[in-house]
Amino acid sequence: MVQELARSLAREKIAPVASHHDETETYPEDVMRLLAQQGLMGIWVPEAYGGTAMGALACALVGEEIAWACAATATNWGAHPLGGYPIILAGTEEQKRRYLPRMATGELLGAYSLSEPGAGSDAASLQTVAVRQGDRYVLRGTKLWCSNGSNAGVITLFATVDPKRGSRGVTAFLVEPGFRGFAVGKKERKMGIRASPTVALHLEDCEVPVENRLGAEGEGFRIAMRTLDYTRPITGASAVGVAQAALDAAIAYAKERRQFDQPIAAFQGIQFMLADMAMQVHGARLMVHHVAHLVDRGETGTVLEASMAKCFAADAAMRVATDAVQIFGGVGYTREFPVERFMRDAKIMQIYEGTNQIQRVVVARELLGLS
Repeated sequence: MVQELARSLAREKIAPVASHHDETETYPEDVMRLLAQQGLMGIWVPEAYGGTAMGALACALVGEEIAWACAATATNWGAHPLGGYPIILAGTEEQKRRYLPRMATGELLGAYSLSEPGAGSDAASLQTVAVRQGDRYVLRGTKLWCSNGSNAGVITLFATVDPKRGSRGVTAFLVEPGFRGFAVGKKERKMGIRASPTVALHLEDCEVPVENRLGAEGEGFRIAMRTLDYTRPITGASAVGVAQAALDAAIAYAKERRQFDQPIAAFQGIQFMLADMAMQVHGARLMVHHVAHLVDRGETGTVLEASMAKCFAADAAMRVATDAVQIFGGVGYTREFPVERFMRDAKIMQIYEGTNQIQRVVVARELLGLS
């Protein structure tokens, strides 16, 4: 039922405005408000805090349907649980009651800020420093690549209490945009997902109350990595959605476009491309659903499956979207058809929430028992 709801919203409300928001690089406020009104912002939130607790598979199904229509909107939607899961995993009861009910309704949007100018794939080498001064921490530094950061009401932000301690110094904080010393910086001009704001965050002696620390000092890196195990299925599902959209467009065009007195779908070369594309989409979807089922069953050791699903689905999305552009030929390279947007949007799937190279490192370490 939740998939059907998301599908109808995606096709009737999101898809018709996706190109406009892509072209203008504007935030789809009406769409985000609609997702909140339909209860889709709180499907990951426990019932005790106003959510519907539908689980990882439901999140994957919704993420795929939204991404089918607009990957940027799916990124905005996915950044919400990415910022909120740390509160579920490590928050105090007071923190959960303060933030989760408003996140469940969509009144408060979440974001997640880990990356920095010198800390991308090497997430443990943070330089944003948190110094405790009495009943508050003072944060100094710059964060990068924060999806939804300019629209969030609470940001799970990671800093270090001691850069020399590496990952053991990383600490998580719940930062609100109204805190003194906090400022949203540059909005990136991106190749794809242009309707999803990606911003820098500046912390100039930003004052964060001690009660907004998430977990203990030094527990932030573990919280960050555990969160990604929960949210990578959503990223994988978004990649599946983009790939499915590209495949659907390619099939429809191949049936319609005629060359040499027949539809190009009649040529075996095109047929084999479509068959390969379909297998990529199907395989990616099954891998995403598999890890989502594991999470919903309460399995805690899902690092291997989560990384494989994210990596495979992202690679599949890029491959399928590229082949869709090829099937469209010259017009596929124009903005007259959406496949060029699918191709641009697919690329980010291989980069954010851990590059696919990092995913392969994670998979290999898990296989070899090195983690």
